[in-house]
Amino acid sequence: MANSQVVVIGLGRFGASVAFTLYQMGHDVLALETDEALVQEAMGKVTYSVRADATQENVLRELGVPNFDMAVVAIGSSVEASIMATVLLKSMGIPYIVARARTPLHGRTLERVGADVVVHPEQETGQHVARNLFHPEVQDYMEISPNFGISMVRTSAQAVDRTLKDMGLTGARDKYGLAVLAIRRGQDIILLPAEDERIHADDTLVLASKEDLLDRLRETGVAQLSALREG
Repeated sequence: MANSQVVVIGLGRFGASVAFTLYQMGHDVLALETDEALVQEAMGKVTYSVRADATQENVLRELGVPNFDMAVVAIGSSVEASIMATVLLKSMGIPYIVARARTPLHGRTLERVGADVVVHPEQETGQHVARNLFHPEVQDYMEISPNFGISMVRTSAQAVDRTLKDMGLTGARDKYGLAVLAIRRGQDIILLPAEDERIHADDTLVLASKEDLLDRLRETGVAQLSALREG
C-alpha cells in the first residue's frame, strides 16, 4: 500500500484515534488542533502536529494542505468550524473528505457542502474509520488480534459468475493467505463455501485475513473500489 498524505483536523478522542491509527498504518499525517495541550500530546504519534485554526484559508495553504490526498474533519466542539473547514478543503480540491457529524442535521449539511463521507463517532470508532479509508471495498472489519481480523467484502462486477477457485480463493486458506469463511447472498449465508461456488451479483464475502493482505483483493477481482459509503 502506497503511503498517503492525510490531514486530520481536530484532536479530540475521535480525531486522535483516526490520526494515530493512520500514522501507525504508515501514512503521513498532519494533525491540526487549536488546543496546545492536545498538539503536544500528539507529537511523536503523527508525522506533524501543529497548533492551527483550520477555518483560516491562508493557514491551510501555508501548511500545504491543498496538496494532500485526503482530509478528516474531526472537529467536535463547533459545528460551524467543522462546516467551514469542510468548505475550505473542498474549495482547495482535496480529493477525499471525511467529516465528523454531531447530529443528523449536521451530517446532512456536511454532505451538501462537499464531504464525501460523514461519520458519527457514537456509531463508528476512529480506528474503524482510519482502516476503512484505505480499504473502501471492506464493509466492516473486526480485529481479532493485531494485524489480523475478519472482513466483510463487497464483490465487484468483474467477479460475477467466476468461482472462488477462478479467483485463487481456494480451500481453507487461499494463495493470498485469505480464509473464505462464508458468502452472504441476500438473506442466505453459505458457510465455508466450496471452491467451485460461483459469485453472484451483490454477494458479500466474509474473510479472515491479515490486514495487509486486504490490498491483494484488488488482484482477485473481488474488490469494489469505487466508494467507502455503502449503498
